[in-house]
Amino acid sequence: MSTFNWYSGSQDNNRDQDLSGQYANARLASTSELQLRFLCPSDVDQVKELCKEWFPIQYPDVWYREITSNPKFFSLAAVYQSQVVGLLIAEVKRCDAINKEDKGILDSRLYSNSTVGYILSLGVCSNFRRQGVASLLLDSFLNHVTRSENQVCKAVYLHVLTMNSAAIRFYEKHYFRLHSFLPYYYSVDGKCKDGFTYVLYINGGHPPWGLLYPFHTIKINLYI
Repeated sequence: MSTFNWYSGSQDNNRDQDLSGQYANARLASTSELQLRFLCPSDVDQVKELCKEWFPIQYPDVWYREITSNPKFFSLAAVYQSQVVGLLIAEVKRCDAINKEDKGILDSRLYSNSTVGYILSLGVCSNFRRQGVASLLLDSFLNHVTRSENQVCKAVYLHVLTMNSAAIRFYEKHYFRLHSFLPYYYSVDGKCKDGFTYVLYINGGHPPWGLLYPFHTIKINLYI
C-alpha cells in the first residue's frame, strides 16, 4: 500500500474546513506552545479525520489501529490546545524489509546488521503550516534515529508525489536528496501518479559505491 508525505496538505483548501474555523487566525509565538506526544488508541477517530483532509488516498481501518497502538511505529503528534495539528508516522526496519523498488538506497554491504528509517506520512493542518511544526516533528524523529543506541540506522527515506512541490522543497531543505523516480507509484482518485524516493544518509550510511549522488552523509547534529 502506498503512503503519502503530504507536508503541505491537500491543494484543495476545502479539505481543511473542519479545523480552519476553530483556528482561523492561529499563529504560534514559537513551537514551544506545542506538545509532542505519541499517538494512542483513543486518537484513532481524530487521526482518521485529519488523514482524510490531508491525503488523497483512503487508508483502511487496520492502518489507523496499527499506527496508534503498535510500538513498531514512531507515531508522533504535535498538539495545540488539546487538538492534534500535525502528525509524523515512521518506522525503523531491517534492511532486508525494504521494498523491492527501494533496495538500492543503501550499500548492500551494510545490510547484514543495519536498519533504515521510513517516513510513512507527515502532515500539518493548513493554519499551522510554515510555522515550524513539520520541522519539529521531523527533527524529533531524526534525533531518535541518531542517538547512540540507534547508530545501526544508516538512512531515512520516504516517498512523495512528483507534483507535491511544497513537500519536496521541505525535505530538500532538511538535506534529503532525490534517489529515484517511481513511475505510476501512486493511485490517486483512480489515476496513476508518479512518485520520487528521497533519502537522507545518517550514522555513516551511504549509497552503493559507484553510483553518482549529488550529496554526502549529513551530520545531523549540525542542524538539529
